Amino acid sequence: MKKFIWSVLSLMILSVATFARQTFKVDSTIIIQNDSLQIGASLYMPAKRGKCPAMVIVSGTNPQDRNGTMAGYPFFKQIATFLAAKGYAVLVMDDRGVGKSTGKYQYATTEDFANDALVAIKYLRAQPQIDHKKIGLIGHSEGGAASAIAAAKSKDVKFIISLAGLATNGFTSLIQQNEDLVNNSKLSQMDKDRSNRINRLMFETALKYADSSCMRVKLNETYNNWKKVDDSLFKLSGAQFDHFRFPIYSYVNQAVGKWYRYFVKYDAEAVMKQIKVPVLAINGDKDLMVAGLENLANWKNYIAAGGNKKVTTKLVPSVNHLLQKCETCRPDEYSKIKSGVDAEILNMVATWLNNNIK
Repeated sequence: MKKFIWSVLSLMILSVATFARQTFKVDSTIIIQNDSLQIGASLYMPAKRGKCPAMVIVSGTNPQDRNGTMAGYPFFKQIATFLAAKGYAVLVMDDRGVGKSTGKYQYATTEDFANDALVAIKYLRAQPQIDHKKIGLIGHSEGGAASAIAAAKSKDVKFIISLAGLATNGFTSLIQQNEDLVNNSKLSQMDKDRSNRINRLMFETALKYADSSCMRVKLNETYNNWKKVDDSLFKLSGAQFDHFRFPIYSYVNQAVGKWYRYFVKYDAEAVMKQIKVPVLAINGDKDLMVAGLENLANWKNYIAAGGNKKVTTKLVPSVNHLLQKCETCRPDEYSKIKSGVDAEILNMVATWLNNNIK
């Protein structure tokens, strides 16, 4: 009996694998040239003949491989295989300086990532099996902002799917993100207040001096002034031990870099009112990195300000920044969930594509 059950299970596993091979194929040898930059990529293609719509996945903050491996799970590969099996081509890319891609990630801005996405679209437009009138972008997190920039710059972007995508000014998003993370942390209320105060002061200083050569000096000056006041207040609190630390050295080194200077000034409304294509925006209501309600409102309102009302927004309950169903929903839980994008969200994407693009 055990042998029979094992045989049945083996046949089922083999059938699923065979079905996957029959519904789509993958070319992982692609190299795309972007001036002097080389971008390594994989293209997931439906096995059926005929032209098909296509998408480029645009990653979020921090360098990622083409599979979108975050918290130990290949999120972008999951999305690509799901959509390829539904009849859509999906291109996934190694970020700059990762895998087969050259360049240095830390020297690039959100706009540079948008340009990488446009070069990837240019590659897809040269493929005979791709429908040139139906090529879009799937942006995750900061990739949502990069997708918006790309669509504002080029008519080659025919639609956008934003997954936990950013649609807020850079400065505002930094304040919101850090306050959400701090307020949902295990810090004492006193340390939460201290953290929110110094974060806001540093972000305000970074914005004010983003174009200045003295930004480093001003950031250190802001911190030192805060530290004097904070030390005095801590002594008055009567607490015996102070465990609070602000990572001043690493923060300043990041803030004076090219990416941060661009991002803190990013004007989402000015960019997004130029978007004239259909948009699907999905966010989780427990996302501590990109606030769901606020960003979904911006996806709709900022784009509508430019006359485009072809925007669909979805707020999904109990979902974190990686689009997983979650409990605490803090970043330290991501790797414990052991699963990828929630099936409900994948089906939302497929339904929207079938109704609006296919």
